[in-house]
Amino acid sequence: MLASIGRGEILLADRAYDPDALRATLAARGARANVKPMPHRRNPPTFNKWLYRKRNLVERVFNKLKQFRAVATRYDKCDDNYLASVKLASIRIWIRSNESVA
Repeated sequence: MLASIGRGEILLADRAYDPDALRATLAARGARANVKPMPHRRNPPTFNKWLYRKRNLVERVFNKLKQFRAVATRYDKCDDNYLASVKLASIRIWIRSNESVA
């Protein structure tokens, strides 16, 4: 997955992706990492807190998707069927969120 990050892209990840070697690899490809630095770092790299908060939105979506048993346990072994299960679960989440607004 990290191999697909290219020029001009940003890696949003947690502290596990903080090593300098990973940052150097991304910089060589023209990408950068917006990873919260480990607390023991002496010279922490630049870090955008606003952008990092947007990562939380994605984490919450995955959490909601995993509430659906068929998605969490991957009953469907065929990729197309599994994608359909994820899409159906996403539609149900979207409908539930819009019902509470209306």
